[in-house]
Amino acid sequence: EPRLSMRKRQKLVLTAILLMLGMWGIWSVGLDWKYPLIGLLTVVSYLMSAWALKEGLTGVEWVMVPLPPTLFTASVALFYILLPQSIWVRLLIGVLYGVGQYVLLLTANIFSVAAIRTIALFRAALAVGFVMTILTGFFLYDTILSFRLPFWALMLWVAFVSIGLLMPGLWSVNLEKKISKTIIGYSIWLSAVMGIIAGAISIWPISIAVASLFLCTMLYIMLGISQHHFSQRLFSKTVWEYVTVGAVVLVTMLLASGRGV
Repeated sequence: EPRLSMRKRQKLVLTAILLMLGMWGIWSVGLDWKYPLIGLLTVVSYLMSAWALKEGLTGVEWVMVPLPPTLFTASVALFYILLPQSIWVRLLIGVLYGVGQYVLLLTANIFSVAAIRTIALFRAALAVGFVMTILTGFFLYDTILSFRLPFWALMLWVAFVSIGLLMPGLWSVNLEKKISKTIIGYSIWLSAVMGIIAGAISIWPISIAVASLFLCTMLYIMLGISQHHFSQRLFSKTVWEYVTVGAVVLVTMLLASGRGV
């Protein structure tokens, strides 16, 4: 079983801890400074993730591998602003962020180091990365919806964010040396669909949480089916499983809108 060197593990742990402390620091300042500082922490998150993983990064990996941890940082920092401003909530979310960031860095390490791309470990990392992508998507979509942007701006932001979520998720299936036109095409078209869906549900009388859950589910379906397609393991049973999940969430959303939730 491949193992991390002590130095590499220390760098991953140090990165997660320092970013967690930075997150707590941002939450302690006034609202006027929060958004610029979140932007700064997001940049720092990319730089520290790249530093911790640099031994295995080459070419396009410099973008694809650190991107999920970077987006996760931005999503948690933005989502926290919407939560009750309690010291216990701050403590809990900060710790969960630190743990999640460390898990993402471990996953990124598997993607970046060719020597540990064994089948079992790689598939486990792919599954963890998939779950963390969906969670990041929920936080980001919820944040975007909370701003109650105009119809067109909502569509653009959701599509823009979705590209950042989808492209690393699709690339990680085969870990290609370059980003193929197929991956770029899939990412753009699926992101456009996400934007259209966001625009469509924005006129429905549902809560932000329900709308975010629906967008998150659509991301789950599109990314899940696409990953199976890229790995050449897409079967009709798999498609029906994803479609069933989407149908259940859609019915739930319709019931919620009917009750004015």
